[in-house]
Amino acid sequence: MKSSFLLVLAILISTATCAQHSAAVDFKKLNAEISIYPSKKAVSGKIMFKFDILEAVDSIFIDARKMAFSDVLLNGKKVNFGSDQNKFWITGNFSPAQDQQLQLKYSATPGQTLYFISKKPEAAGQQDYQVWTQGQGKYTSNWLPSFDDTSEKLEFDLTYIYPSGKMLISNGSLVASEKINDTLTRWEFDMMNPMSSYLVAMAAGDFKEVRHIENDIPMIFYYPEGMEERVEPTYRHTGFMMDFFQKETGVAYPWQNYKQIPVRDFLYSGMENTGTTIFSDIFLVDSIGYHDQNYVNVNAHELAHQWFGNLVTAAFHEDHWLQEGFATYYALLAEKEIFGEDYYYRKLFKTAEELKELSDRGKGEAVAAKNGSSLTYYQKGAWALHILNEKIGKTAFDTGVKNFLEKHKYSTATTQDLIDEMEAASGQDLSGFVNDWLKQSAFQGTQALESLRKSPFIQKYLALAAVKPLPVSEKRNLLLQVLSFPVNDYLGQEAVLQLALEDTTLVSDLYKKAFSSGNLYTRQAIAFTLQNVPQQLKPEYESLLNDASYLTQEMTLYNLWMSFPEDRAAYLRKMANTEGFLDKNIRTLWLTLALATPGFEMASKNKYIEELRSYTAPHSRFQVRERAFGFLYQLNAFDEQSLANLKDATTHPNYRFREFAKELLKTLQEAEGL
Repeated sequence: MKSSFLLVLAILISTATCAQHSAAVDFKKLNAEISIYPSKKAVSGKIMFKFDILEAVDSIFIDARKMAFSDVLLNGKKVNFGSDQNKFWITGNFSPAQDQQLQLKYSATPGQTLYFISKKPEAAGQQDYQVWTQGQGKYTSNWLPSFDDTSEKLEFDLTYIYPSGKMLISNGSLVASEKINDTLTRWEFDMMNPMSSYLVAMAAGDFKEVRHIENDIPMIFYYPEGMEERVEPTYRHTGFMMDFFQKETGVAYPWQNYKQIPVRDFLYSGMENTGTTIFSDIFLVDSIGYHDQNYVNVNAHELAHQWFGNLVTAAFHEDHWLQEGFATYYALLAEKEIFGEDYYYRKLFKTAEELKELSDRGKGEAVAAKNGSSLTYYQKGAWALHILNEKIGKTAFDTGVKNFLEKHKYSTATTQDLIDEMEAASGQDLSGFVNDWLKQSAFQGTQALESLRKSPFIQKYLALAAVKPLPVSEKRNLLLQVLSFPVNDYLGQEAVLQLALEDTTLVSDLYKKAFSSGNLYTRQAIAFTLQNVPQQLKPEYESLLNDASYLTQEMTLYNLWMSFPEDRAAYLRKMANTEGFLDKNIRTLWLTLALATPGFEMASKNKYIEELRSYTAPHSRFQVRERAFGFLYQLNAFDEQSLANLKDATTHPNYRFREFAKELLKTLQEAEGL
């Protein structure tokens, strides 16, 4: 009976404090010393919170998931405390007071948010881990007592104890790094301004760094040991972006420094932790990979978030578009400066097509609403800002953005707060815009098309697309014109897409024109659309294997292998030493084709199948594992170990990879009648 009463009391306390703390208690600062134990996948720490009590309360809570607590002191004295699976709280008669200090010790074994990524096979002896965090959507309170409510902003000064021999990175300036004994190093970081808890981050591993100063802002680019040649292509244009966003917003970069850390098996493309972006290391590219899989868009998007999301945070769920829409739009503005106006309008055109198709199926969503999709918050939000910029003019738009950021800095804001600033800056009533672009679920296709038609490139693109249904005899001259030097990246691709609809023998001259264009993306379009290679285009098609594009090389190798069986060995020998991206797109394909080619290097067949199977191991990047699993399935070549690795993948932290593994395992089990 007593235990039931205490359980009910705990639930009541936990529930009551949720609604109470934001108005009654203002947390100002968190100082912590955090010990991370990679081999145990655990964490413990000592924390001191500084806060003001604004109203008399009988309980104060902190979000803390599945943690154990001890040595809890309020202003140096013991205090009653409790915890459940989600929260920690203290109870008493708390009167209004300033500069309160709450100290505690905690320990946890996080099930998410703090990830330990294996980098060595288990058989290699002592395990080696890369450790990193992902707070947004996963809750920092899984590894650090903090606040799931994004409106609760405080200054985080964090110190870490971590095994020596690794680099550790976190928010703020590194104050000190010193060994405390033979095995552990202490890393101390200092922040100067408050932020939401979901933006707390740390990463540790075998990293090196390159430092850069842009307008007095220290920028630190991290990279894994041995990948120095990928630093410049990966981080290309970052300095320009920093300068551009400061000028475009009219607001100085709001944090002490800016760090970027590429990590293994990250859950998303990137995450804009305050001053400390963590991103997927799949974007670590060399000079060839840059053409197809560069980091530029993700880089610009996460950097823009340092203003939109980190400096000013959405007040409510329906305001989330203020973060993602602005980051998407400003990234696109930066890309317009880097890649040109045609790039900018083509991306708008493509997202407009997606949004219009969704809207026409009755699945459109309002931008300023809860539970929107990424397409809505990111792309429709960016479209809304593009239209708003055109409607009120760049001068008023820029003024509105600057005032919005400055008025709500280090705090939260609503959609109405933005509209108020835009109306004040422009002198216009924006109720029509708000209804059409923020509240309407339908996409405003007519307005979007009117805006797009202001671009000379879009006019040419639409004119070319309009002749798609016509017989080639009626559009040959236009296609020849489009494929004549200098060829526009996007018009050239559209021309090739139309050639793919024709009998190849009737348009071989146009294909040869496209081959001779020298345009990387026009030639790539041929590789992706002309899959049954005709004899008369064989020499030109073979030249695609030399293009500076791993996507083009991959598709070309496969199509040539399929089209000309007699030359398979020659193609395989030519591409034998090419890996491709970090997901080994070309190498894994090459191994598969080598295994499937009768008579090719028979003495090496066992070596090739073992190499392909080895890529399924847990210490491989999940992108490599996914490709290897897929090819083993096609070859019907799973063995006991690779099947065990597939089962291991069904618990991987990356959702898409985890679901892929579950589906493939289910397919294999059904095939075996299990």
